[in-house]
Formats: sequence, structure tokens, C-alpha cells
Amino acid sequence: MIHSPNVRQYTGPGAAARTFVAFLTGAAFAATALAQEPRQLLWGDTHLHTSYSFDAFLNGNLTADPDAAYRYARGMPVTHPYHKARIQIDTPLDFLVISDHAEFYGGIRDIYYEGVQESNPNPLQRLAYWYAERQIRGAIDEDRGPAYFSDQLPEREDPVAAARLWAERVGDSTPPGAETSARSAWARYREIADNHNAADNFTALLGWEWSSIPGGANLHRVVVTDADGATAGGFLPLSSGESPHPDDLWRWLAETGARTGARFVAIPHNPNISKGFMFGNDTLRGEPVDADYARLQQRFEPIAEVTQIKGDSETHPSLSPDDAFADFEDYPWYIQRNPYRRAEHPAGSFIRSGLRTGLQIERRTGENPYRFGMIGSTDSHTSMASAEEPNFWGKMARDSVPGNKQGNALGSGPTGWSMQAGGLAAVWADTNSRGGIVDAFQRREVYATTGTRIALRLFAGYALSESDLERADLASHGYANGVPMGGELASSETAPRFLITATRDPKGANLDRIQIIKGWIDSDGETHEQVYDVAAEAGRARDAQGRFEPVGDTVDRKSGRYRNTIGAPALQAFWQDPSFAPDQDAFYYVRVLEIPTPRHALLDALALGMAEPSEGPAVIQERAYSSPVWYRSTGDR
Repeated sequence: MIHSPNVRQYTGPGAAARTFVAFLTGAAFAATALAQEPRQLLWGDTHLHTSYSFDAFLNGNLTADPDAAYRYARGMPVTHPYHKARIQIDTPLDFLVISDHAEFYGGIRDIYYEGVQESNPNPLQRLAYWYAERQIRGAIDEDRGPAYFSDQLPEREDPVAAARLWAERVGDSTPPGAETSARSAWARYREIADNHNAADNFTALLGWEWSSIPGGANLHRVVVTDADGATAGGFLPLSSGESPHPDDLWRWLAETGARTGARFVAIPHNPNISKGFMFGNDTLRGEPVDADYARLQQRFEPIAEVTQIKGDSETHPSLSPDDAFADFEDYPWYIQRNPYRRAEHPAGSFIRSGLRTGLQIERRTGENPYRFGMIGSTDSHTSMASAEEPNFWGKMARDSVPGNKQGNALGSGPTGWSMQAGGLAAVWADTNSRGGIVDAFQRREVYATTGTRIALRLFAGYALSESDLERADLASHGYANGVPMGGELASSETAPRFLITATRDPKGANLDRIQIIKGWIDSDGETHEQVYDVAAEAGRARDAQGRFEPVGDTVDRKSGRYRNTIGAPALQAFWQDPSFAPDQDAFYYVRVLEIPTPRHALLDALALGMAEPSEGPAVIQERAYSSPVWYRSTGDR
């Protein structure tokens, strides 16, 4: 039934915001609106592991290969690798990157099923291989895989010193048969990806994970390429076994791209557990970031992963004490040998402070290494790109079962309930193709969500106006008269203007509010940030600081259900920076919050007959993060 339109409007200082007509929230509206867009909105996951990854295999994923991963992402029923039940994604994805670890790529799987892949071993080698095979098979068959995995993690130590030692020992710890296994697994993966690519308008991008972790500092990157299977046959995924330094990865990507014609994008992930080294002022070599380093990083890292299963990396209350929503899905464990140490929160470990540091480095060197867009992805090791809260299959295969999720998921420390069900990569692309998606990555016209499918648009410019929100061709007008998310604005004496539209997930929760987060650098080289509430449903009150009052909470803690009786199905806003200074470089990004909804841990707890989960929150506010828009003054940098 279509109800009569119910139009409500809110107008506040420096902003105009209104809810759309209430009935315009279903799939019909979404299809109509997106059909008019110059670019299409695609949903995907750039960070998924299968049984080809050593840690996935050791933690219960013995059977789900890349073919199973692509079939699940496309919406087909598959068998779960741990509990063997039939499962199916609720809403299929438009694209997927399978990013198995380059370190011993496919090797543990080969050893378990076929033995060490090394030709013509001598008698002593055969004995050593037999012992290694016996160890690995025993750990897996006796369910000691997680403990075996933990024993392989690095000791806690200074990351710079650890990287120096790592570089000196390159090649010393390469497992026997590693190259043979990697070549075989890479060939299978390339064929599987090509078979799924372009089927049902689905894109299967090739990729892998480069997993540098010196001293327990996570410096991992997912590498994505637009290459097809034949072109990707001209290289093997580079692993951190060759070098722990990100700039060595970027140089390899430059050389390989020049040789093969492939384009590459490296995506940093989990900066929240990088011990401050992901977005710091210094490199892993202990040297200040210089212009050459910054240019190389800009070339290959146009986007970064802000949210995933191992926590949210936007910011933290210790870094953003005035942000009421900064305390979201904190993940307080490093990836290092037991016992896990609770993580601190240095500035270089979070996206927002990294963006601020980028302004300072640009002031010093003329180049900004941290001018990146934002995406989310899962980092699931189950082969299932499951970011849907009620349909979440865990980080590792064995913690897909509610009872197991109460226990340790990665050795000791984190449990399945301490991790979130997230996230997703949203891409505004010209075409759903390998080239079209990599194009969008490189121009940073992308955004992140924590697993929900909020449709989000952002345009910024000097010729935009509030009346543009009424245009049927808003997007075309935004492109013609401004820049989209990920873009850069030239200097001006006039404050930039922003057009923002956000629509709820058609199957999800209403929206709480739209916010703009601004960061800037002053004349003394100090950086600052401010959060602006710019839109909420009509009639919503503000407090003395101009923030909207809390939206409320409809989650029933006994049933795990909620009601969309609060919030707004869609919001839009026109906003102009009230504190703009023409001589101050700045960035702006949008954060959209949903109303509270039940978290996967609450649903598990209720299924187990518990009143609430023993760890992790019971209720969350899902969110979306746009890529920033940067304002660049003409002042000296």
C-alpha cells in the first residue's frame, strides 16, 4: 500500500535538512533514483579470505575455496566450511576481491591434503617434510589449529627494530614447497575468478594480501588489480617475506605494472592495530616521511579500509574527546604472540588523525601521503562475505557457531562477540567491471559502511545552492558544478558548499543523523577537528552545543527486533562551512548514523538462552563514512 506523502522539514543555523517523502524508502525508490545517476552505486567486499589462506585453514576453513566465495557473494546457496549447513547471503554483492595471504599462499592446504610440494627431496629433507606434515595435520585434526596459528605470530618488540631484523633474514624462513604451492593456487584462483567475472553483472577482481607485521604492528595491505587471469599469470603475489616495508611493495607494484600493463591499488587495513605506524610522521625505517615517499604512497594507496570485523578505525574517544560517537567497535588486541596486549590508541592508528597528520606532512614536504578515500570490507576468513548483522558467519569458520563465538576466536584475547559484523565497500562507478571499479578507487569516489547499505552522495563546490537539492538531475549538476567525494577544491575566498543525500538500506534501519567532520591545519602547523550535526528528522531538538538530541532506541532486548518508528528513511542537507578560513588547508567527510539496531552478539545470546551477551555491546548504530573532500589553499606548504 502507498500512503499519502508525509513531508516534514527541519531548518537550522548554517544548514537546511529535510526528510524525503516517507513512502520513498523501498526498493522501487532506490531503483528509480539510482537509474537516474550518471554513475552506478556498487556494493562489494575487497577483503575476503578462503581456504587458500594459512590462518583461515588452521581455524576451520578446510573446504571453502575461491569458487565457493564467489558463489556466496553472487547470491547462491553454499555449504558452510565448519558446520556444513546451507547458507546464503541475503542481498548479493556486485563485486568481490578474494585477498588470500601471499605468505605461504595455498601452502597449508597443500600440506594437509597432499604433503609438502617440493620435488626430489633428499632423505633428510623427506624426514623434515614428514615431520612438518605430521605437525600440521595433527594440529588441524585435533582442533589445535588456533593455538598453532598463535605460535606463529611475532613476539612483541619495537616495530622498527623488528623490521630491520626481518629484512636481514629475508628468505630464511620460507617454508618448503612454498613457491610450488603458490603458483598452483594462484593459477586456480585466476581461472575461477575469470569464470565468475561478468556473470550476472558481477565483477570478480583479482587480489591478495601483503601481511607485514613487524613486532606485532599491523601494516597489512590488500592489493587489488584490474588485470585479467592471463595478465595476472605474469606475476606471483608479492609477500612480506620479501620485505616488511610498504614502500618496497609500492616499488614492486610500479615495476610489475610497467611490465605487464596491470594497474594496482594497495589498501591499508586495520590501522587501529598498527601501533601508530600506518599513518605516522615517520616510516617503518624510522625516517621522516619525505616528498618522494609521500608521492609513491599517493600513487598506490588512494583508499584505505576504515572498518571491518577487527574493529572500526575512524577514530577513538582518546583522540576525539568531543565526538559523542567516537566510541564505536573498539578492537583492543594486537596480532602478536600470546598473551595479547591491550592496544593503545596512537594518532597514527586511526583514519581521522591520519588525515590530520597528512595535512602536517604536506605543510612540511609539499606532498600529502594520506590523501585517501574510505571503504569498508569484511576480512572474513570463512570464504563468506557476510556483513549482515543477523546473517553473520564470524571472522573464522569455527566461530560461526553461537556457542563458539563466546570463546577465543584468534588464540587468546578476542572472541567472536568482541568483533563486529562489517563492513562493505560502496563504489560510484561508470561500469561494473574490473576497470570501472579500479577507476573509482583511483579517483576515491567510494565510501564505507559498517555493513548496512546506506545510499550516500556528497558534492562540494562554490556554485552549489540549497535549491539544488530539489533538482531531478542533482548528481549531474553536482559533477558539473563541483566535485564528488574524494575530490579536491581549489583555493577560494568563499567557503565551500556541500550537498548531501542519504537514504536508508531498503531492508534496514532508519537514519539518525548526517554529520560533517572537518579537519584543518592552522598557521602554526597545529591540526584541529570539529563534528557538525547537519541533518535529522523534522522537529528534532538540539542541545546547547548544537548537537541533535539522542534519537531513541526501539530494540527489544528479549526478541532481538527493532521498529522503524524513529529516525528518518532519508535525509538531505545543504551546508556551508561557518568557520572557513581561505588560508587553511582542510578536509571534510560525511558520517551517517542509523538508529540503534540489535548487534549479532545479542542475537547469539538470545539463541543460547542468555539475557545478554557476555562481551561486546548488545545494540549498535551502524554508519557510513564518505571519502573526504580536500580544500587546498594557496599558502606555502
